[in-house]
Amino acid sequence: MQPSSGFRAALIALTVAFAGAGLSSAAHADSGTISFQVLKGGWVIGASGGSGTLSFHGRRYPISIGGLSAGFVFGASKTYFHGSVSNIRGPSDVAGIYGAAGAGAAVGAGAQAIVLTNEKGAVLALTGHQIGLQINADLSGLSISVR
Repeated sequence: MQPSSGFRAALIALTVAFAGAGLSSAAHADSGTISFQVLKGGWVIGASGGSGTLSFHGRRYPISIGGLSAGFVFGASKTYFHGSVSNIRGPSDVAGIYGAAGAGAAVGAGAQAIVLTNEKGAVLALTGHQIGLQINADLSGLSISVR
């Protein structure tokens, strides 16, 4: 049985509408820059906290960082991150939980690079430098809130 031409036309119109809505939302997504510092320490279970700034459309928004990690964690470090945030419509899209699995070591100073995504689709592409003594192979969760 062949679908009627009216049904096919309606199905095509719905498909185009949904595809257009998806393209429209991606086209309206915007980007900004983000800088923050994080203090991290632990012994098996680690904790982290910090603060920084989100720059979006010429305005600066303070942010708070908090997190936990579990796995092999030893030591303490301070990391300065800077990078871009993309796929956002406003500052509130940056707020959320970001998860990561990683391994590394820093004795004195070391470099970092990471890409993180939250549940709203915000993407952080970060580079940074770390100072301290830390060895880790862990799963981490990072929470960012915009104040």
